[in-house]
Amino acid sequence: MPIKIPDDLPAAHILQKEGVDVMREQDAVRQDIRPLRLALLNLMPKKIETETQLSRLIGASPLQIEMTLVSPSHYIPSNTPQEHMLAFYKPWEAIRDERFDGLIVTGAPVEEIDFEEVKYWEELEAIMNWSKTHVHGSFNICWGAQAQLYHHYRVPKYLLPRKLSGVFSHRVARRTDPMVRGFNDVLPVPVSRYTECRARDIEKHEALNIVLESDEAGVCMVTDKALNAVYMFNHLEYESRTLYNEYVRDIEARPDTVRIPEYYFPHDDPSKTPRNTWKAHGHLLMGNWINRLYQTVPFDIEEVGSSK
Repeated sequence: MPIKIPDDLPAAHILQKEGVDVMREQDAVRQDIRPLRLALLNLMPKKIETETQLSRLIGASPLQIEMTLVSPSHYIPSNTPQEHMLAFYKPWEAIRDERFDGLIVTGAPVEEIDFEEVKYWEELEAIMNWSKTHVHGSFNICWGAQAQLYHHYRVPKYLLPRKLSGVFSHRVARRTDPMVRGFNDVLPVPVSRYTECRARDIEKHEALNIVLESDEAGVCMVTDKALNAVYMFNHLEYESRTLYNEYVRDIEARPDTVRIPEYYFPHDDPSKTPRNTWKAHGHLLMGNWINRLYQTVPFDIEEVGSSK
């Protein structure tokens, strides 16, 4: 089944050119099934790029999925045209009475700021509390994962000596977890962050399980059996050149501190085209999460959250 997103969303045209099935809104209403409802709380500055990356993975699912784009109600992003936000995004206040099968929370360029100092932190805390009663399961990426762990468990984040950037080898630490069904024992994962959550803080909580980890990059993914949540600190959704684009941006912003992303460019030469070695696991990860939602969510969406 294809993903159902607004007909005019830029991601729809990009994915159609790639051969990803995208369902038109008028076609979706003719099907007598209940699609999975996903809300994407997109906190990234380049929202169109993030929409496309995640829609590409979600659209590979065999299920019909309806995605709602959400933004904080009281924060106006400066890096995305206001016309795009008005056309495709709903403020959280407008959907807070609705229920969703899944919620995806992205990262945000605020890693080096204390959580409480983030401009929209108070509203984000309200959204995270709302998700416990109005969302069946959540998938949280990078800073979004750190924010959820801090809010619910007070797991701290630590500033790294320098940005951790590159494609690092990771291992499956918990083979029985359904999120890594079909994964290789060892896999490459793109990493791009200034902070980390540490295993010793996560392991204090019985509900949390470390599923992916790396000797060089630390904890990668944690699952939460109490809140039916996934916390993914790294980026299997990245496209082949995303780390390159970030590297170019960082050189302009911090020329004295930037290092070449590790294990990314052939022979560590930025003039050479990087190869995507993680795409298959990105599709597997998103497919496993969606499959888990589908198997456990109530058929009546009004019952979502009642078991929590």
